[in-house]
Amino acid sequence: CMRQELHEPEKVSLIRGLLRQSPPGEFGQVVQDLSALVQDDKLVRQEAAHVGACHNKNNFTPIQINRRTVLLTHYNDLGGNRFFDPQDKFSFEFDHLRGVTSKPQLHGVMLDEGELWREALHKGLKAYVSCHFPVGNCCVFKNSLGKRQMFVACIEAHQYQPSNHWNSLWKSDWTFALTPFTTQVTGIFLLQIHYFRDSNLHVTVSKSVSETLNVIDQSQFATDFVKFVKAEDTKFHIAILENIQALSDDVWGKNLRRKLPVTHTFMNWNKLLNDQHLNTHVSNTEVPP
Repeated sequence: CMRQELHEPEKVSLIRGLLRQSPPGEFGQVVQDLSALVQDDKLVRQEAAHVGACHNKNNFTPIQINRRTVLLTHYNDLGGNRFFDPQDKFSFEFDHLRGVTSKPQLHGVMLDEGELWREALHKGLKAYVSCHFPVGNCCVFKNSLGKRQMFVACIEAHQYQPSNHWNSLWKSDWTFALTPFTTQVTGIFLLQIHYFRDSNLHVTVSKSVSETLNVIDQSQFATDFVKFVKAEDTKFHIAILENIQALSDDVWGKNLRRKLPVTHTFMNWNKLLNDQHLNTHVSNTEVPP
């Protein structure tokens, strides 16, 4: 088969498609691999700059700036690769390709009642995340939708261990409006795992939850909100563990029971094939499969 050179639009489509599939924590490695495969570093970096912005915002990528952690999300995106930190009230530019920040400046935020609610929620959520996630980050954002104040609380926790051939990301966001007496809180979970030792295993689990909470005062609502998040986090965690155990029992205990003896030991397929090859070579007779 003769090798055919792809046209640039086809290259761009393929590059974007592969970059969008980058697992959390591996975007830079995918860019390097594509540069080596495509042999057009300029084109790959050009597309990576665009796709990298979506990758970081979708995964709530945490960055360090002024000794504080800020999440890059769609909720604090000011456009033009500029984001704001709702806690310290400043904005900055972020280079998604090089992973560096620049041009910090003050970002004016009106200190109204909504901002006081946001700060109370952030304080309560940060205390919860610090206690229950080994490596976790959170941010609470406030936006106005007409006359209503909308809040989004984001949680991000990851473990990137490429030396052990796996990376994982846990994230959730919680959306609600500040309305009198009661409000509807909607949460969305997403867990992604990539294992790549002698295999290429991707696991993605998502779930949506919803609950009505009373709105009386800042302290009461922050406490009830954190309790709700904690309860749903625990349910999601337990459900994942139960499903993994059930899947393991089903695959190894049932599907392979008629094919392999249940010895609970690792079968060395390479050794088995080598021994079969040697026996065939010496005896010069056909070995049954």
